[in-house]
Amino acid sequence: MIIVGLGNYGETYANTFHNMGFMCIDKLAEKLNIKIDKNECDSLTGVKSINGKKIVLAKPQTYMNLSGKAVKGLLKKYDEELDNLIVIYDDIDIPRFSVRIRNNGSAGTHNGMRDIIEKIQSEKFLRIRIGIGKAEFDLASYVLSKIKKEDIDTFNLVYDDVTKVLIEYIKDRDYNKLSREGNIIKH
Repeated sequence: MIIVGLGNYGETYANTFHNMGFMCIDKLAEKLNIKIDKNECDSLTGVKSINGKKIVLAKPQTYMNLSGKAVKGLLKKYDEELDNLIVIYDDIDIPRFSVRIRNNGSAGTHNGMRDIIEKIQSEKFLRIRIGIGKAEFDLASYVLSKIKKEDIDTFNLVYDDVTKVLIEYIKDRDYNKLSREGNIIKH
């Protein structure tokens, strides 16, 4: 299974809305005791076998809009099917602090997802979307803005909940339990 968190690398982008995928991967790595310290396929990765299943956690280092190159490379290197791909990312089209899980669909307004879909030639893979709400100003500036201090604790709860759900999914691969009707968290 390959679990990819989308974001932009570098301190400039730390704690921005667009790096929610990175933050979830960091939380998942912490819970699963996986070190994300390997450079491969244009990504920082960590790999571990859990109950006989190889888990790859990845943070593409290509900048958001070019994430497809990294994801395609990881799928090829680990010889994984799209059924074993999960992508975590921010989404302005759902309410702040909510999470939606789908196993297919379009990229919506997300350029990183658009690039992934284009590069792997499919929309049929699992995605976890973390709601950041509608842009309060210019979209590009909004997604690259720092998360307000008063929202950080709530987003940390969101990352915890996503992590718990993913750990359960890694154990039994039950999509119905994972999706919980498409919304797993509303804070």
